Amino acid sequence: MHNAKFFLKYNLHHVVIWMLIFGTWFMLRYEDYSLPATAFKVTLIKVVDLAALVYFTNYLLVPKLLYKKHYVLFAVILICIILLSSYIKMNIIGRVTNNPALLHLSGNWKGRVYDNVIPHFFLVLAGVAFKLMFDYTAMQTKMADMAKEKAEAELGFLKSQINPHFLFNSINAVYFLIDKENKEAREALHKFSEMLRYQLYEAGDDKIPIEKEISFLNDYVALQKIRKDERYLVDFSAAPEVKGFSIEPLLLVSFVENAFKHISHHSNEANYVKVKLSKANGALDFLVENSKENIIVTDKNSGIGLQNVQRRLELLYPGKYDLSIQNGAEVYTVHLKLHV
Repeated sequence: MHNAKFFLKYNLHHVVIWMLIFGTWFMLRYEDYSLPATAFKVTLIKVVDLAALVYFTNYLLVPKLLYKKHYVLFAVILICIILLSSYIKMNIIGRVTNNPALLHLSGNWKGRVYDNVIPHFFLVLAGVAFKLMFDYTAMQTKMADMAKEKAEAELGFLKSQINPHFLFNSINAVYFLIDKENKEAREALHKFSEMLRYQLYEAGDDKIPIEKEISFLNDYVALQKIRKDERYLVDFSAAPEVKGFSIEPLLLVSFVENAFKHISHHSNEANYVKVKLSKANGALDFLVENSKENIIVTDKNSGIGLQNVQRRLELLYPGKYDLSIQNGAEVYTVHLKLHV
């Protein structure tokens, strides 16, 4: 299993497949040439030419044109590159085999089309068919994973909604029991109530306005500020341009929670958490930074929240995010760019 993953990771199975194609092609056609060395060179030229066509088509034309429904343009470019490739290949083989007839287009052009263009056309289409099959399988697997993740999230959400009205009534009762002079405690409980309301009643949607997510983060940071004394500096900022779009709910809070969980506790140095949101070039720029102590974490559950949010990003924003996590000796930094 480990060897299989290694092969897939570094695409070594591609090398094996092309080596098999080369060996089969050589064994079937080497008798057509006077010298084995010539047969080897000609086979190598043909296999390299075919591989270049297949990879160009599968990794450029298919995603850029076929998947975007530019069918006519896809067909025109495919035919053109096959014709061009066939001409270049024949020219090179003509020089290798000292066959002047292959160096120009005149003479027996029907035979050349039959021997070069038509086989290439069907072989490249076979490669496209494999590409479509593998991509379809990967898409089905991804959709199944997303359905499973959503079902688990909904189950967790339902479990968290056990008699929420009783919970809110209890919070309101505690709020009015707190002395009016104790504004800090009242404000903390009010923020907690708002956060709970957001999680129970609004975060169940597939998408949520970024303004509400920022408000939730702001309340969370404000609560954490109350818990910290003057030795801890907490800075939260959201640029005015971060508005007018939606994201997955509760996607960002795990990074902020992790920062407060692992903040340093120096007595003679700065202890801080910085949270910054901005937007540029159609992408949300989210930065979280906290001071930390250079200690080894032994908690087996540490990092589970970050693993979960990374998995959500993979499922919900494939190819649309860039996540950088730097765990330095004294500073922990999370930098997320999310194309929205």
